[in-house]
Amino acid sequence: MNRELRRVSWLVLAMFVALFTAASIIQVGQADALYTDSRNTRAVGDQYDVQRGPILVGGRPVVQSVASKDGYKYQREYADGPLYASVTGYYAINGAATGIESALNQELAGTSNADFLSRLNDTLTGAHPQGNSVELTIDAKVQKAAYDALGGLQGAVVVEEVKTGRILALVSKPDYDPNVLAAHDTNAYLAAYHKLASAAGDPLVNKAITDLNPPGSTFKPVVSSAAIGSGAYSKSSPLPNVSSLKLPGSNTVIHNDNRTTCAGSAATVSIELAQAFSCNLPFAELGAKLGSAAVKQQAELFGFNHEFDIPMPVSKSLYPGYSDAAQLMMSAFGQIDDRATALQMAMNMATIANGGVVMNPTVVDSILAPDLTVRQAFQASQFGRAVSAATAKTETEMLVKGVEEGTGTNARISGVSVAGKTGTAQNGVDKPFTLWFTGFAPADNPQYAVSVVVENGGGMNQSGTGNAVAAPVARKVLEAVLGK
Repeated sequence: MNRELRRVSWLVLAMFVALFTAASIIQVGQADALYTDSRNTRAVGDQYDVQRGPILVGGRPVVQSVASKDGYKYQREYADGPLYASVTGYYAINGAATGIESALNQELAGTSNADFLSRLNDTLTGAHPQGNSVELTIDAKVQKAAYDALGGLQGAVVVEEVKTGRILALVSKPDYDPNVLAAHDTNAYLAAYHKLASAAGDPLVNKAITDLNPPGSTFKPVVSSAAIGSGAYSKSSPLPNVSSLKLPGSNTVIHNDNRTTCAGSAATVSIELAQAFSCNLPFAELGAKLGSAAVKQQAELFGFNHEFDIPMPVSKSLYPGYSDAAQLMMSAFGQIDDRATALQMAMNMATIANGGVVMNPTVVDSILAPDLTVRQAFQASQFGRAVSAATAKTETEMLVKGVEEGTGTNARISGVSVAGKTGTAQNGVDKPFTLWFTGFAPADNPQYAVSVVVENGGGMNQSGTGNAVAAPVARKVLEAVLGK
């Protein structure tokens, strides 16, 4: 091969490599971005040629695609939009989506692998292409009760069916109306999105499954479960009862919320009373005795440090473990770097109510084909066992005492035994508290677990408590689900 021919051959090869590389980047690396680009009018039009499947609650569509009055075939409509927004999410003109609209996008659009034969049949027969329906586990009555009970507070409510993990209510406030984000005009969508994204309280953030807050005293049942489950402690085991405690290797002095000793002036206090009256110092001492590894192991058995999908992805609740003795003691009452979602704390209560078994949570009951045949049905599944049945029974007794006599009295329901734990978590100097109530009912025949988190101090800065603010919300929700 002469020199000129060799040069031409190398040039052709270089051009081929460049063309192949560019095509690969466009077809593989940039395919999704290009498809969802609002300037790609063909792609935008294609996504509205298919009648996207409805999202159902109790068999009634709370989201559906209806005939559009503009240049697109279908318009996505959200009935009672703000009520269900924390579950359904939204589906936008540029393909952006959240909630179930995102997590089950392929199923709703009819483009999943399971829909291949249906799509082929539609093409061959000229049938109208439709997506699948998604039936949620959400109970309309319970969702409405949780939404109304939370009112104008910033936070979240989760209600979980104890024995199955089915989520009956998932509410996040402040809320938003998905209909304004489903506009077919890109500029209108972007204006609505940016307004919500910059609004106070972050309404687009799902506070039930995304926000991570210090759990405060709602973490104490995890620590007491580790202690009782070890066999070295019972609910009557005594703990030191002092009014203040200087943390080891630190100048920090910690107190109980009441700034006195716990449940009286005795030199010791039982684990049961320390938990019922939500005393920090005895639990700091207990955490130090148990050690970081034992507390971390117990937290992870409940689901901390693990990822869950419901099928929307859930932020991982965190118990990192602590080598520093002072930090370990504070972590034992849910401070330092302990963080949890409202869903995780509902799971904690559901686990104790379920005899110690952790169920995988879900908001999806079934996926139905356009002809209403069941394509996929929910099956209850176990994440694992967190505590023994005996430990769960003891924890239930202590949680009942906390509602009947301790810091959770505002969750009491006439004629019903309620188990629960309050939390009033600190977020730093001069920052509003995070207020909690987690529990389940009926305590003698557990059916439903509830978690309420109120952020931003419930508008009361550092003067609010879990019992004053979060417990009444939980009581109203439990009354609704129990038909009281």
